[in-house]
Amino acid sequence: MKGRKPNITALPGALDKAPPAPAWLPKFAKTEWARVVPALVKARSLAQHELSTVESYCLSVARIRECEVVIQKHGLTFVSPTGESKRRPETTLLKENIEAARRLAAECGITPASRSKNKGGATEDDNEDEFGVDI
Repeated sequence: MKGRKPNITALPGALDKAPPAPAWLPKFAKTEWARVVPALVKARSLAQHELSTVESYCLSVARIRECEVVIQKHGLTFVSPTGESKRRPETTLLKENIEAARRLAAECGITPASRSKNKGGATEDDNEDEFGVDI
């Protein structure tokens, strides 16, 4: 996406409690869920209808790790039946999932740059009234 990125703001209807990871997610994805979802809930930047985006992000992270395990075990290339050295298919999957995870992390407010744009919704230090006036 080119141009100015949209500001991420606190959501009306944001979740108050971190939901458990979906049972169908692989192990690495559940680990990533446990790492990011509580922080997003605390920042009040995650609503129920956005959980599928977080699921996709966590799944991309899991696929990155799965591809990396294969690449570390078998290397970046393999010899084809015709004797040519070819790049492993996992390298393409790794690249695609890194790009997807990066985009989804920015969309969810997980990256440092997207967090700095997030005005948040946590109420601990909130001194503004309902009209946005600092009192």
